[in-house]
Formats: sequence, C-alpha cells, structure tokens
Amino acid sequence: MTVSSLSPTPAPSRPEPVDTPSPECLDETLCKIVFNWTDSVWFAEGSFWILVKPLRIIMILLLALAARWLVHRTIRRLVRTTSDAEVPTMLRPLRERIPTAATEPGEFVPERRRQRAEAIGSVLRSLTTAFIFGIALLMVLKEFSFDLAPLLASAGIAGVALGFGAQSLVKDLIAGLFMLIEDQYGVGDNVDLGEASGVVEAVGLRVTTVRDARGVLWYIRNGEIVRVGNKSQGWALVVVDLPIGFAGTEEATAVLRTAAASIAVDPELAPSIVEPPEVLGVEQVTVEGTVIRTVVKTTADGQFGVGRELRRRLAEALENSGITARIAAGRLYPGLPTRTDSETGQGGAT
Repeated sequence: MTVSSLSPTPAPSRPEPVDTPSPECLDETLCKIVFNWTDSVWFAEGSFWILVKPLRIIMILLLALAARWLVHRTIRRLVRTTSDAEVPTMLRPLRERIPTAATEPGEFVPERRRQRAEAIGSVLRSLTTAFIFGIALLMVLKEFSFDLAPLLASAGIAGVALGFGAQSLVKDLIAGLFMLIEDQYGVGDNVDLGEASGVVEAVGLRVTTVRDARGVLWYIRNGEIVRVGNKSQGWALVVVDLPIGFAGTEEATAVLRTAAASIAVDPELAPSIVEPPEVLGVEQVTVEGTVIRTVVKTTADGQFGVGRELRRRLAEALENSGITARIAAGRLYPGLPTRTDSETGQGGAT
C-alpha cells in the first residue's frame, strides 16, 4: 500500500452564501432598485421607512403649507376688497346700505370698515390654520401606523367635556363673530346694550367695552347681549315737543315753521340734514295747554348738533313772537286770556 492511498481525501468546499434581501422585498421595485444601487441588504429592506415615509411626511407638510398660504391669500384679498369703497351693495355693512344724506361713497368712514374686515379676516385665518394643520397632523400620525380611531374617540369625548365646561366662552366667541359679520356696531358708535349705554370703545370676539355718559367703563360679554340699539347707523330723527299753552295753534305753528326752515338753509347744518324740518302740529293737549311737535331727519353723527340748534331757534322764535310771555302770564293768572281779540273773533269791551 502506498502512503497516498492511506491519507484522507479532503471534503469538497461549499460556496459562501451571498446576502440578498428577502423574497418579499425583492418583489417590490423600490427594494430592487436600492439593492442594485447600494448592494446593502438592510438599506434595501428598510428603504420604505427610510425613503418613502419621510418623503410622504414632507409632502404632507408642504401641501399643508401651500394650502394655508393659498387660503390666507384669498382671505387677505377679500379683506382688501371689502375695505375698498367699490364693494357691491350686498357685501357692504348695514349702515352703508341705509340711505342717508351722503351722496358719495367716500363720505363714509373707511377706517371702521377696514378694522371690521381685518378682525373678521384674522379670525378666519386662525380657524383655517388650525383646520389645515389639524388634518395634516392626523395624516402624519397615520403614516407612523397610529390607530386614529381611539384618538378621535378620545378627542371627541374631550371636546364634549370642554364644550360643557366652556359653553359660555364658546357662546361669547360665536356671538362676537356674528356681531362682526353683521356689523351690528363698531368703535365710536353710540349704542344701548340694555344695562349699559354709551360709546363703544373696543370690540372683541369675547367682550365689548362701552363707556357711558358718566365715564364708567363697562365690559360686556358678547354672549349676554340680547338686544342692540345703535344710534349711529343710518339716519336719526330729532323730535322736539314744545308747549304753547293756550295760545293760538295756527300762529304758533307758523312761527315754528319759519324757525325750523332756517335750519335747512344754514350752511353749517345743511350737510347733516337728510330731510327738511317739518312741524307736524298738535301732538297732545294737557291741562296746561297744547304741545306742538317738530321733527327733522338727520344723519347719525349730526343728530345732536342739529337737535340742540333746532331747540334753541324754536325757543327764540316763540319768545320773539310774544307767545312765551303769554304762556307765562297764563300760568301766573289762569283767568287771563292768552289770545288776541282778532284770534277769538270777539270784540273788545264797550
């Protein structure tokens, strides 16, 4: 026997295994492409979470930012259009749809409309931002395989509880939003809100600030405002009732008409007068005589100045005509006649 026949025969060598992705990964196009480019098994098998998921999240955020920019741009354009004087009648505030003495759109105060439009635009931008990014957050959570059903259910329960706990706050905010949209009142308006009456100094979504005639500053929650009496919108009616005692009504009416007519031709007061003054006649009869009513329709801002001047001129006219003296004499001496013989149709003493 030879020595070579006695030596052990070496076993055949096995080929080294080659690392390849799993068959499930190779079925996907992205996995094959990544593996062919990098020859990395872990990178190819994790390409969906490393590449696709971040790209989806970035795309969601970019779309949310683009949608927010587009919506905000639309809201700003609407705000600028509303602040412009050339707004269609249906989109104008209530005070500008009421006929007044103004004949040009520029006579209205544009600052009030601009502030109101800016306030509404700010609220709309905040709501749209919260809505868009809320949806984007839910979509991002879904990309991380979160189960949104329990989350939405919990959010719904928390929303109901918060709604019950803060229902007065929600009521104030909704009432304030509708107040701004409907233009019920604004800064500088003279309003009657029930217990508080005065000039509006600040308007917010939750609280309205009013300063009364004595200087007291009132903070009123918008949800508690049941009625609003606005004395600064549209036109106003100045009513003056003057007692003339038992003097002749025809004479007193003629005197008052002459005095009232002088108001309409006054160059300082004419821009504030919508319709010429009118003496309506006897309004009531009392034990002290008759009362004659005079009315004049004015602009909302000029009602106080026109009213004071009208009362002054009517009182002076009665005094200059001698009716005031006869009224005083009739009150001091009830038996003294206050009409002349020509008015009563009776002759003098014989």
